[in-house]
Amino acid sequence: MPLDPRLRAALRIPAAEIADESAYRAFRGERRRLLGALASAPAFALAGCDTAAPPPPAARAKLDPALVARGFATDEEPTRYEDATTYNNFYEFGTGKADPANAAKTLRTRPWSVAVSGECAKPGTLDLDALLKGLTVEERIYRMRCVEGWSMVIPWLGVPLGEVLKRFEPTSKAKYVAFTSLADPEQMPGVRYDSIDWPYREGLRIDEAMHPLTLLATGLYGKTLPQQNGAPLRLVVPWKYGFKGIKSIVEIRFVEALPATAWNQLQPQEYGFFSNVNPDVDHPRWSQASERRIAGSASKLFAERIPTRLFNGYADQVADLYTGMDLRQWF
Repeated sequence: MPLDPRLRAALRIPAAEIADESAYRAFRGERRRLLGALASAPAFALAGCDTAAPPPPAARAKLDPALVARGFATDEEPTRYEDATTYNNFYEFGTGKADPANAAKTLRTRPWSVAVSGECAKPGTLDLDALLKGLTVEERIYRMRCVEGWSMVIPWLGVPLGEVLKRFEPTSKAKYVAFTSLADPEQMPGVRYDSIDWPYREGLRIDEAMHPLTLLATGLYGKTLPQQNGAPLRLVVPWKYGFKGIKSIVEIRFVEALPATAWNQLQPQEYGFFSNVNPDVDHPRWSQASERRIAGSASKLFAERIPTRLFNGYADQVADLYTGMDLRQWF
């Protein structure tokens, strides 16, 4: 689908903003054991969160195309390419932030297809190369903020997820969309350990999945998506915390009931299903009122902390999705 020329101009990335890859900084930790010990303490339960009750139904949100288009661009300085590609969470390749960049070269990204099934009229297979065929780079650039415990500004390459899902004609029973990652211990050394109940799973409510800001990302900074960033196909939901951005997707299912997701299943007191960026809802072990922006400097990894914005600054575009919901309960 051709972009408006004004939007295309706003999204164009100067060559000076693209840098070469480099790897630095590593730390280790067995996160699952630590989280299990901490979450067992009653003090870490979030007040008012009833994980057994179903969430309220989705609001009837109205999308303003002009507001949505503004969400695809920002005048904030992009994170350096080498930072965005060497400081990552991708537990399939290890729990250290540098592990994915060091280990993910073992991941084979072609051929690649995604099985699509569930509550839809036309289940089938999504072929990655067929998805990309005919799309120019400019038609696939979306510059967005994202949060993964730290925050970055990344020019993503991709296509709106909703446009892809429509091809499979979800039925009225499709209330949620469930995603599954590849879990191959031969290609992914982290899968050999039980830090997470593999395969990694995530999910969105159907209206979140169909929202134009929700992307299937295939690249960044005008380049093919590196393995450590979730190649060859990952989810980007810019108003949610980064663990919702499932990587190396191999299965999509339309489902009627709230799907199980990896971190929510592992530690529901700490990781809610909706996972909207919200400065008023603290993680049990730290405040989320501020965030660490990747500095974009060769001499300093992190800049000073900055205030966290509700929905990561995308409230104009997505707040209507949650009308009537208690965001402290449905975190």
